[in-house]
Amino acid sequence: MKEHILVVDDDNDILELLEYNLSLVGYDVLGFLNTKHVRRVLSEEKIDLIIMDRNLPDIEGSLYIEMLRSKNITTPVIFLSAKDSQKDIKDGFLRGADDYITKPFDLEELLLRIKAVLGRYKQESKQNLDNLQYNDIKLDLNLHKVFIGDYEIGLTRLETSLLQLLIANKGKVLDRDFLLKHIWKDTQNIHKKTVNVAIKRLKEKIDPGKDKEYIKTIRGVGYLLA
Repeated sequence: MKEHILVVDDDNDILELLEYNLSLVGYDVLGFLNTKHVRRVLSEEKIDLIIMDRNLPDIEGSLYIEMLRSKNITTPVIFLSAKDSQKDIKDGFLRGADDYITKPFDLEELLLRIKAVLGRYKQESKQNLDNLQYNDIKLDLNLHKVFIGDYEIGLTRLETSLLQLLIANKGKVLDRDFLLKHIWKDTQNIHKKTVNVAIKRLKEKIDPGKDKEYIKTIRGVGYLLA
């Protein structure tokens, strides 16, 4: 299965160079000259890696990544930037970089760095497959058990799958069609109100006191684990 890389660079020649060469070695690449559509793409597509310039027309790239991190978006990031001082590189890592490459760059080195970052991320993902956590909610996927703090709560298999999907996509608004497709495997024959009912029951079980508000309803859109 192809890994998806999102590239943001305001230099069109560099962007085309990266799109061509990354596609050539087997990656699926999306390229942008600014950050305008990045949040939407991250919410709609499975992106495995972001390659981000810092000198962008709309926002400084490391500040944008810092903003993504504050929204719990953990997609790995490699900065590819002409900002090459030790302070610049340090700031890049402090704001959320997984690696930092300075321009001008060696294409072969970039490809090796991409492979290394993706490899580390895959290993971390494998280690986290059996357990998921969000605030004080813990899912033990081996035992099919859910805990709030130290207390086990009883969820149906469907409710557990729903909570798992929400935690895996925390910080993203999931619309009803997305939930129907991934949980019920059907967007045509099952009414969207089915999702509303399931979410309501899940909320009642994980937050009976209605004081934690784990799951937020975004009216007219869907649901968000913020």
